[in-house]
Amino acid sequence: MKIFVIAGEPSGDALGGAVMAGLRDLSPGVTFDGVGGPLMQAQGLVSRFPMDELSVMGLAEVLPKYRALKRRIAESAQAVLDTRPDVLLTIDSPDFCLRVAKLVKARSDIRTIHYVAPTVWAWRPGRAAKMARHIDHVLALFPFEPPLMQAAGMSCDFVGHPVVAQKVATEAEASAFRASHDLGPGPVVLALPGSRRGEVSRLADRFGGALRLLQQTSPGLRVVVPCAGPVAAMVRDVTQNWPGRPLLTAPDDAAAKRAAFRAADVALAASGTVSLELAAAGTPMVIAYDMNWLSRQIIGRMLLVDTVTLVNLVSETRTIPEFIGPACTSSRIADGLRAVLAKPQAQHDAMALTMDRLGRGGEPPGLRAARSILAHSG
Repeated sequence: MKIFVIAGEPSGDALGGAVMAGLRDLSPGVTFDGVGGPLMQAQGLVSRFPMDELSVMGLAEVLPKYRALKRRIAESAQAVLDTRPDVLLTIDSPDFCLRVAKLVKARSDIRTIHYVAPTVWAWRPGRAAKMARHIDHVLALFPFEPPLMQAAGMSCDFVGHPVVAQKVATEAEASAFRASHDLGPGPVVLALPGSRRGEVSRLADRFGGALRLLQQTSPGLRVVVPCAGPVAAMVRDVTQNWPGRPLLTAPDDAAAKRAAFRAADVALAASGTVSLELAAAGTPMVIAYDMNWLSRQIIGRMLLVDTVTLVNLVSETRTIPEFIGPACTSSRIADGLRAVLAKPQAQHDAMALTMDRLGRGGEPPGLRAARSILAHSG
């Protein structure tokens, strides 16, 4: 069996590496071609060009590379047509991957499978119908997505979310982390102001202000900040005046990050998939986020859901407090943190339910995805 697989960013490379490992277990003669990063290459892929050529985000970043990206789209599609694989597997990165699939479908009957359903439940529901014109089957990360994809004309399997396969620190490791850094009796607040410069610049002052207000009622407060690589230097600068003697963990210290997640009494985090990492660690949280005025107006009118936090969506609760847009103020965030510290049990229940619904305790998502690919490959 031949599979042409394309991923365009590190998260897609992780999904690709896991599903390729699953395919090799279930179908030992499988061969791979395509584009991917180090995790996919470790499973036998020889990438046709460096994956990081595709890892660009935002209009300002894409425009200078538009011609090169367009050329790579055409080259990738032609490579699929020339090699005639049994399956074209595209992983996330829809702006690139779905354009390749469109060109392939226009000139062949090669089966196309896309890994990661578009978030049509949140905004722009018309994306599913457009995708169905050139995608046969979808691998979904969330249990509520298959009916939405099927209604648009594609088959779809829920294969589990990769967060359930990630390592989580033990209670002993969390206790050792607190002791080794002399964090004291607490509360320990995990602060996660984002992984992009724009996020950090908008949220840092508000996060710092909220922590300062919280310290007034929790004088033993300590703050831990796991730094994301792209913004590590910026985070070091903006946290210098935060209260709680912030402890910053190194971007490349995954063990320290896991221990910090488990050791914290509460987290203050920017909106995103980090809420699922916190849920996996069992750490109660408050979500806060803001964006520029124009984006806030446009996205606010397009949203189809009343919460942006994945734990709330998957658990079908609203236990995670959110402070989004105009509500993202230091005083409101501080009140939210106090409320969660006082009564965290509802969040613990919602987080456990979320992990169960995302596949914790079952087959690894990569293996489930591999089974689905094999079942829909012809």
